[in-house]
Amino acid sequence: MGSKWRKAKLALGLNLCVYVPRTLDDSAAPSSERFSDAALLSPKNWDSRPMTPTPSSHGLRLAKSGSKSSKQTCSICLAKMKQGDGHAIFTAECSHSFHFHCISSNVKHGNQLCPVCRAKWKEIPFQAPTLDPLPGRASAGWPQTDALMTMVHRLPPPPRRDLNRRHVSLLQAPEPSVFDDDESLDLQPASSERSSGNKNDAVHNPAKTVEIKTYPEVSAASCSNSYDNFTVLVHIKAAATVARLNPRGNQASLPQLSQTPRAPVDLVTVLDISGSMAGTKLALLKRAMGFVIQNLGSNDRLSVIAFSSTARRLFPLRRMSDTGRQHALQAVNSLVANGGTNIAEGLRKGAKVMEDRREKNPVASIILLSDGQDTYTVSGNSGNQPRPNYQLLLPLSIHGGDNAGFQIPVHAFGFGADHDASSMHSISEISGGTFSFIETEAVIQDAFAQCIGGLLSVVVQELQVGVECMHPSVHLGSLKAGSYPSRVMVDARSGFIDVGDLYADEERAFLVSVNVPAEPSRNQTSLLKVRCAYRDPLTKEMATLESEEIKLERPEISGEAIVSIEVDRQRNRFQAAEAMSRARTTAERGDLAGAASILENCRILLSETVSAKFHDRLCIALDAELKEMQERMASRHVYEASGRAYILSGLSSHSWQRATVRGDSTDGSSLVQSYQTPSMTEMLARSQATFLGSPSTQRLVQPSWSFGSQPKPR
Repeated sequence: MGSKWRKAKLALGLNLCVYVPRTLDDSAAPSSERFSDAALLSPKNWDSRPMTPTPSSHGLRLAKSGSKSSKQTCSICLAKMKQGDGHAIFTAECSHSFHFHCISSNVKHGNQLCPVCRAKWKEIPFQAPTLDPLPGRASAGWPQTDALMTMVHRLPPPPRRDLNRRHVSLLQAPEPSVFDDDESLDLQPASSERSSGNKNDAVHNPAKTVEIKTYPEVSAASCSNSYDNFTVLVHIKAAATVARLNPRGNQASLPQLSQTPRAPVDLVTVLDISGSMAGTKLALLKRAMGFVIQNLGSNDRLSVIAFSSTARRLFPLRRMSDTGRQHALQAVNSLVANGGTNIAEGLRKGAKVMEDRREKNPVASIILLSDGQDTYTVSGNSGNQPRPNYQLLLPLSIHGGDNAGFQIPVHAFGFGADHDASSMHSISEISGGTFSFIETEAVIQDAFAQCIGGLLSVVVQELQVGVECMHPSVHLGSLKAGSYPSRVMVDARSGFIDVGDLYADEERAFLVSVNVPAEPSRNQTSLLKVRCAYRDPLTKEMATLESEEIKLERPEISGEAIVSIEVDRQRNRFQAAEAMSRARTTAERGDLAGAASILENCRILLSETVSAKFHDRLCIALDAELKEMQERMASRHVYEASGRAYILSGLSSHSWQRATVRGDSTDGSSLVQSYQTPSMTEMLARSQATFLGSPSTQRLVQPSWSFGSQPKPR
């Protein structure tokens, strides 16, 4: 064993010396530098005694050094450090300890300051790549082999470096002018990736991928009367193709999501690492990104863009194989907060990754996270432009002309009380993505989990819903489709709604308004027919689906009309969304009392509807959400800190009919659950199973603002 150990040590160039603390006095560092993201997450009492690693069959084992050492937490990955878990531990000269591969990745990019006390080290560890995921976050699919032997067999030994050499910062490293270095897809059969062998026919049978249902507002209307603005609900639902998970139980026992064929994803994450992200925010962002990386499949590709005053591509578009995950984790662990907030430059780099890639996965999306306001591109009220032009933040390739469509949606996440909710919402709205408000710091991982839970389950693309009038005297009045582009043809005989992608089990509801002519001599009136055209993301084939004719019974004398609860429910949703939009506009003019009154009047109207009388769940949730928005307009300070973001994330959710995060709303007690798909719910369960298991993070579950907080000036 001793011989094997010496060979492995030489092959890796590992410096396994443990440094005896030279001083425990942190006063040498300025008070402003003593605390970082790591410091906020670290236990108060560190074991200052050196720990000597000794070889074992599990890689590196720690010699006994006191009871406290087994309870320490690595301040970089936030996982426990305990002896016998197969991970080397590095104790620095300032007495703080870390997993060896975590700190070596940090030092690799020129960071020679202790992440805890900011003391400058005179001696630093050699960097040595490792294939371990974040320690303590083991999940199904990660290799459970000896960490040291995995490194020896898979990675070439790194050259020895001069410890006193000045390392080049990652943000100063050379960057190609064209991002055409994306890793080849080399797609494996979709069913082979962590597959149980069971396939759902819905994936390969286009006729079963989409379901169309229609509901006239009443089933019968007197034949002697004509009706204007008669409403028909068009309901579209995508098939379920993702295997179910057991939401209870621990992470190790959870199966992988992709147990049936699914469309692989190209995902670009654009992450804010400005100075305001330092501390808990950056630490939790790293952990959330670790979760994303671990839950992407080997056919999915990921690229990481970091931005502050400038933006850099830290990680090219690479497949999330075991090695790809490892390198992605190292890139994320190297992030250091500093500088200003240049959202436009970050998005430009993210769009460039998508534009320049040589090959394309069927699904593509950008995730943007920021906790501040763009201080480089968008200017405030000036000249003839009363409101900032947030479209300047988006590259032309994302929002592009009439033919660009919503091919690369940006799912924006506003973090904390000081982000620019208006700009983040505009970015998502223009690109066809969603806007989420992360109010509670510890919710960031759940927010990302919900998002990728949907992206990893796309079953329908380029969906277009067409509506055609069947009776010669019937004409379309309007199409209520929220944010989805819709149009009624000049002759008012047909109309179209461009829906785009649908996740597995996802639903869309649209309200179509038509006129109904009087027909004394007929028992029925044919109103509409609905057609769907879409692309199967796996087969790339186009498919069409057509509904039966929607007919209205026309008795001579009709009794009391019973309004369809399905139609009434969706009317309430549109009505609530319209009230939110008007309230937001009123609040931005400074009239918070008027805005709250708009929301209160809407609540009163909803309480008198058929849905409310039947205690419809959606109606109850809408009322609760409107009430919450009223409370967040209690004062200008409260509105600035959370009210604006809460309303905009709600509007985003209703207008796209897709789940977003509002505050800490992923707990399932709010309206978000109305749009959550099973794949989103399952990914959330996976996130909560991994995140809440760490004692060091449980105490962080607290809102980042309060009603009495004083937000920074906007």
